[in-house]
Amino acid sequence: MNEANMRLLQPLEGEPWEIEPYCQRGGYDVWARCVKGMSLDDIVAELTRAGLRGRGGAGFPTGLKWDKVRNHRVTERYFVCNAGEHEPGTFKDRYLITHFPHQLIEGMLIAALTVQAKASYIYLNAEFEEARASFQKALQQARDKGYLGKNILETGLDLDIEIFDGHGSYVAGEETAMLESMQGRPAMPKQKPPFYPTEFGLHNKPTLVNNVETLSHVPHILRNGVEWFTQVGTERCPGTMLFSLSGAVNRPGVYELPLGTPLRHLIEDCGGGVVDGRAIKAVFPGGPSFSMVGPDQLDLAMDFDTLKKAGTGLGSAGVIVVDDATCMVAKTLALSTFFKEESCGQCPPCRIGTDKLEELVNKIESGEGTTQDLDMMMQICGFVKGTGFCTLVTGASVLVQNSLRLFRDEFEAHIVQHRCPLASSVSHVESKQETQKCRG
Repeated sequence: MNEANMRLLQPLEGEPWEIEPYCQRGGYDVWARCVKGMSLDDIVAELTRAGLRGRGGAGFPTGLKWDKVRNHRVTERYFVCNAGEHEPGTFKDRYLITHFPHQLIEGMLIAALTVQAKASYIYLNAEFEEARASFQKALQQARDKGYLGKNILETGLDLDIEIFDGHGSYVAGEETAMLESMQGRPAMPKQKPPFYPTEFGLHNKPTLVNNVETLSHVPHILRNGVEWFTQVGTERCPGTMLFSLSGAVNRPGVYELPLGTPLRHLIEDCGGGVVDGRAIKAVFPGGPSFSMVGPDQLDLAMDFDTLKKAGTGLGSAGVIVVDDATCMVAKTLALSTFFKEESCGQCPPCRIGTDKLEELVNKIESGEGTTQDLDMMMQICGFVKGTGFCTLVTGASVLVQNSLRLFRDEFEAHIVQHRCPLASSVSHVESKQETQKCRG
């Protein structure tokens, strides 16, 4: 992607995490206009016109979510930036917080003011020590400049941001579970409806929750205009998105590309292709919770609607590439273990289902499985899929179903030969280490 189209990762003169380079590019100008009388209704209208969709997973229209909270009949409202980011293969938000914290802070301030939040927080994964230090330093720089705290820009407005250290789990990234943990309760998702945060969030009050990347877009849209934002991307999914590329590629990393960019471009042009010139066996376009796609689907457009139509999803754009030297039974086992360990245990189908699926995949990987085990796995997936308060058990089911659909021959070979038939396969231990690396 050329520099003219880069938005969130646009190079700054000097260190991008410092406040001066950000201000030299017009940083905090929109915030200054907001506190000095810019119409808050116009802010919501502009984001709606821009078509900004949430970059945290579901792709929900941002302007609509802000409007729901801003116009709620209950006047005590809250704002939370979700910076949990626990999913394997996703690391873009911590990159933004570490290297470009001021655009996030400006976006958070605009959001909190727009919905007239009583208090504002960032739920930050406690494991992200470097990101926390960078964000804390940036907050202090903004306070010293008078952009937050008491009597902001001498207007009499008081607004600050509090860091909440998230010591939760993968499930804690689900917004209702996150809000539960912020109130001192176990990080367990709530049944929906009616417990959407826009209705009953923090302290059972309307709460606006957005993720890091979504909020980072806000000041740029308001400063540069709707036409600027929509000049890249697709009609229904405008703008750019950050893709976390990992797995068997030569150049893993975070890449900013227009929504609708072909998956092939991300892997081959940005990621430098597959390591050691190997072939692609499969790709997770939106992390392990969404179906894999095969090498014949590399020309799929990477946007919310296209991937959904193809039977998978973009999620938070954690793209994991799997090469042809990888044993898919071992890969499935590693991720099944992740889902089992990260289940909060609240929903019996999730607690029992993830445990049983991991047990059966492990049995096959160990060379002790039978064809009846394959049938049982598919049956369990059918029983538990879509039954939890969150999507964890659905993700675990989709993983196993998809693996069996695409690579049933590998599962059957393990059963017939009582071992892994791939001499160069990724071991269970190695695959688990890869999963943990993606998380951290």
